[in-house]
Formats: sequence, C-alpha cells, structure tokens
Amino acid sequence: MQAKQMMLGLLGSAILGGGVAVGGYKLLEPERTNTPQAIAADPNVRYTSELRSSNYVVPEGLNFTAAAASVTPAVVHVTTEYAPKPSQNAAQMDPFLRQFFGDDFEQYHGRGRNQGVQQGSGSGVIIAANGYIVTNNHVIDKADKITVIMDDKRKFEAELVGTDPTTDLALLKVKADNLPFIRYGNSDQVKVGEWVLAVGNPFNLNSTVTAGIISAKGRNIGILREQTGRNQNMGVESFLQTDAVVNPGNSGGALVNLNGDLIGINSAIASQTGSFVGYSFAVPSSIVSKVIDDLLKYKVVQRALLGVSIQEVDATLASEKKLSSLNGVYVQGMTEGSSAADAGIKIGDIITEINGTKVNTSSQLQEQVARFRPGDKIKVTYLRGSDTRTTSATLRNATGTTDIIREEVSKAVKYEGATLQPVSKQELSKLGLDGGAKISGIGKSNFRETGIADGFIITRIDKNRVSKPQDVEKFLEAAKESQGALVEGVYPDGRKAYYPIGQAE
Repeated sequence: MQAKQMMLGLLGSAILGGGVAVGGYKLLEPERTNTPQAIAADPNVRYTSELRSSNYVVPEGLNFTAAAASVTPAVVHVTTEYAPKPSQNAAQMDPFLRQFFGDDFEQYHGRGRNQGVQQGSGSGVIIAANGYIVTNNHVIDKADKITVIMDDKRKFEAELVGTDPTTDLALLKVKADNLPFIRYGNSDQVKVGEWVLAVGNPFNLNSTVTAGIISAKGRNIGILREQTGRNQNMGVESFLQTDAVVNPGNSGGALVNLNGDLIGINSAIASQTGSFVGYSFAVPSSIVSKVIDDLLKYKVVQRALLGVSIQEVDATLASEKKLSSLNGVYVQGMTEGSSAADAGIKIGDIITEINGTKVNTSSQLQEQVARFRPGDKIKVTYLRGSDTRTTSATLRNATGTTDIIREEVSKAVKYEGATLQPVSKQELSKLGLDGGAKISGIGKSNFRETGIADGFIITRIDKNRVSKPQDVEKFLEAAKESQGALVEGVYPDGRKAYYPIGQAE
C-alpha cells in the first residue's frame, strides 16, 4: 500500500513538472497571428495618456499661457507694397544679408520676385493705445504702402513717423484708439537662461507664439553697417540672443518675458537657409525705448558719442600691451576734442564700466552709451596701468556739440511759377533719400521748357545738396549769374534724371 502511494506521488510530480514545462514553453512561444511581433517596451517610455492619472503640475513660472494671451493682441502683421523695380532679384541680393535672412528675405522682408506689385511681410508691436507701433526698419524700408493688420483682423494704412537704420527700428502710426499695447520691460535685468516668448507672423502665419531662453546678451553680429560721412560704423548692435524659434516674417515682432513685458524687438536670425536653425537676435528694450522716445519728441534720433575707437581685450592684446587684466575694452584711438578726451581719457586706457555697469565688449559699451543723448553726463571707470580711475564725460553728437538735433520743419515755396514742397518721410524712406524738394505746377511755370515733369524730386543742383525747398531757390538764383546749372533728382518710381537749366543748355 505504501509502495503504491509512493508510485502515485511520483506520477503526480511528473505530470505537474511536465505541465509546468509545457506551459512555460507556450508562454515563451510567440503567438502565431497575422500581426507583426511586438517589440519589447523601453521601461522609460510610457503612453502620454498615463499623465492624465498622475499628479503632474506645471511648475509655477513656466506656464506661458498668461503671457501669450496678454501679448498676442498687441502684436500686428505688417504688410508692405513696392513698385516693381527690374533691378531687384534674388541674384543681386547682398550675400551678407543672405547669411541672416536667406533667399526668403526678398519675399518676406520687402522684395517680391514677381513682375507686378511686390509685397513684403513682417510684424510690429503696439506700444501705445493711440496707435503707435514699433517694427524693424528693414521691414518697411523703401515701401510705397504700409498696412497693419490687427490680431482681430482689422486693417489700417500706417503712416511712417520715423526710422533709425543704425538700430534697425522704425515707428509707425495708425488712426485708432483704445488699442491693446505691450508695456516696456527692463532688458538690463534679463538673465541668460531666462524663459522668453517670441510673438510674430512668420511665413504670413498670424499670431504665432514660440518659447525659448535667453542664450546670450550683448551680441554683435555685424548686420548693421550704417555709414556716416566720416566713414564710421554707426550701427548699434548689442542684441539679445535667444533660441526661441524666429523665422522670416517675425522681424519687428515682440520678445517678451513671462510677465508679458517687452524686452526686445526680434530682428534677425543666423541662418544659411533663411529659416530658423537655432538662434535669433532681438534689439533690447533699453535701446528700443530710447530710440522711439527720440522719434516721438524730436523726429530724429539723438545719437550721443564718447568719441573713442575701441578694441576688445583678449590674451593676445594683453600680452602685446602688457595689460594686467583681460576685462574691459582697450582705447586704441580717439577723436580730437571728443567727450572722452575732454574727460581725461587717453589712448591705452581700458574702459571697464559705464555708470557702474561693467563693459567687456564693444557692443556692451555701445549699448550703454546709446541710451543717452548729447549733453548727458556719464561716469566712465577705466584702468591706466594698474590704477583704477573714474571720470565724468559729457557726451556729444556727431558734429562735436552737445546740442539736441531737431528735425527742420520746412514749408512749401513758390518759385518761378512752380510749387516746391518738402518730401514726405515715407517717400524719403522709399527712395533712400535724406532730403529734397518735390516740384509741381510745371505747366504754368518757367520750368515748362526744361523737360522736368510734375512729381520730380530735386536732390542736387550742381555740387550743392538740396535738403529742403528753400535750397532750390537759393542755388538756382546763384546759378543765374554763372553758366547755368545741372539739376539732379529722382521721380517717385525711382527713375533718376538730370536737367540742364539756364545757359548750360
């Protein structure tokens, strides 16, 4: 009996073991179906739906919805129209500009490729409820017509109030009230690594918001090369660099912090293709607010100069000049009678601070000085040898004085039966002029035999530059006693022309 029970126990164990083996085999054997074999899941990968049952909460300060909602209504779409000019095409585009804007610059920043009316597109930021709008100069440069499209789809034709090519900024005005607007923030307080939003109209896609961080401050990318008569580079570049996505059409749009404060105007991208590849650049609000304030008060930007040419200090320069520090900027030249010279600064000094703010690059020095006007005093800290010194410098304008420069208001005049009028800001911008006199009423005047047509803008008489209507009368009256004069100018469609007047015929 005992032997029989033992045999049954062994048999049960065998059956159980076999069942486990077969069952294990079946568990390991792939299921024979028509569907592909499943891939083992990565333990770190999960369905997004699982988050619904989690307690995940967006950290305070990283939710962009409030800033986006407050800013978007105040960012507008700026469209421009240009008379066709046969010479404008992609092949003739400046290679330097292509590096930052690519071929699409022509389509989205004022240079269409069709043979009819050419169109451009960009963005703008409303800064006042009564219709003042900031954008980039390159967005509206040389435009015949500027239209602003609001976030709520209202359209307005915009008036050009003023431009500043040295900072790539322009101010527009539309006839409207109670508009949403963005308040200025303090770009000086912005820190590298801080979250920001870029709002604009890339590729004609209205009201687009992208997020990123401040990647760097005080960037000089060499895109503004405005030259003066003294052949000095007057472009002010101290860009905020961000990795928020900015594309053609975003130019002139807003860069804001998470409070919705304006800390910059988006201006350029570093790209070989014309589309975003990692970095974009914005004019800091510290410069924007000063430039726009100047345009509103004086119609022209008040540019203050310290009067030094500088070089950034690096290891090579420090070794060559036996400098004790790598901080600051080296004074390598100076304008005679400049603000710096009068303040006691000399060639070989190293400027380290402006009004207590450290400056280690030329762009940082430019930014600090550019926020002041001629006549303002600043404190300059500098090294001379191993001595640290501080002096007070009174800034001057490009002519070497402390005078505030105001736009000269000129009126229309009658001369020889014709009417000579000032040229509008929009036409000056469109034609790339800094002055002139527009003539009309030719048919009933003494100019009717010259070949000049109504609308001609006189820019030069002989070697004399014409900046206002009164200049035409002055120069032509003087020419009556000589061999006559050659009148030079341009028509509103861009055609240049020359007309001899008097005995020179």
